[in-house]
Amino acid sequence: MKRRDILTGAGALALAGCAGSQEDQAPGAGDGRRFSWRMVTTWPPNFPGVGTGANELARLIERTSGGRIRIRVYAAGELVPAFEVFDAVSRGNAEMGHGAGYYWRGKTEAAQFFTAIPFGLTAVEMNGWLYFGGGLDLYREVYEAFNLVPFPAGNTGVQMGGWFNREINSLSDLRGLRMRIPGLGGEVLQRAGGTPVNLPGGEIFTAMQTRTIDAVEWVGPYNDIAFGLHRVARYYYYPGWQEPGPTLECIIGKRAWDSLPEDLQQIVATCCSAVNDQLTAEYYARNSRSLRQLREEGRIELRQFPDDVLIELKRISKEMVDELAGADPVVARVNQSYRDYLDISSDWMRISEQAMLRARDL
Repeated sequence: MKRRDILTGAGALALAGCAGSQEDQAPGAGDGRRFSWRMVTTWPPNFPGVGTGANELARLIERTSGGRIRIRVYAAGELVPAFEVFDAVSRGNAEMGHGAGYYWRGKTEAAQFFTAIPFGLTAVEMNGWLYFGGGLDLYREVYEAFNLVPFPAGNTGVQMGGWFNREINSLSDLRGLRMRIPGLGGEVLQRAGGTPVNLPGGEIFTAMQTRTIDAVEWVGPYNDIAFGLHRVARYYYYPGWQEPGPTLECIIGKRAWDSLPEDLQQIVATCCSAVNDQLTAEYYARNSRSLRQLREEGRIELRQFPDDVLIELKRISKEMVDELAGADPVVARVNQSYRDYLDISSDWMRISEQAMLRARDL
């Protein structure tokens, strides 16, 4: 439990990197100044994993820094609406934020590459690209234009394809489908004939219950059970083609980050890396147990998307990414790095992870 506390709190240090109020003392490493920050998040209050993880991060920052950094966490809607986290931190209205980059595609299309691209990198591959494939440098370059310093701060792993109130037997079943699905995945659905709806997590249960939408993708069994989605939909589809390895992010205001002494900056960076691993481990463990629970209750039907549907969605996804890259030089650079890493990683994954999983199931 002590090791878990250290790791989960670590990511919060990344969030804590924002400089809020501080005492007037000479700058420098270990100079004893104290900082008070506000962390705004896109998550409902105390929501399992993403929300509770942010809370743990904040608590650990205070412990690890000996009280030099203190953070007050605000869930979605408590200080700013869920989808205004990016702007709040960018403008200095909050020192840090916790969310997912694809929510900010209206600011820059490149942001969604640092969360998830349909049929793209898995969690372990995302970490490889970010930390050792040049992804993190591009991440920071893109966000610098908005006065932000980003850090990976968790990953849910391969998500589920979503909850549906109708069977998906062919591509035609997607036509007219109103589905809560953010990011590029939503644009792909739209081109396939559906209607994407971008809703914050706290609103999706009611939207499904009232039939405002026909389907929803959120995360996976762990978080989906917490929202009670198994009570408002019958069909649970996989795989999560739209989010094969979505990275959660901590964003820190550039001015706030620069005001931190070097030792606190190092604490923030190291803890972000630790919580990135810890939250990923939590999701793999909790999703496994939660899927078993859903199966034992027998209230839903677990379905796999037909191959022809996945093939067409993959074709549309590539087509749309190519269009984005052709229209925006920033996206083009990020996409080239992403694709180069995906090509190299895919060769290794086929003879390592994929081959081993196949052998294990023989």
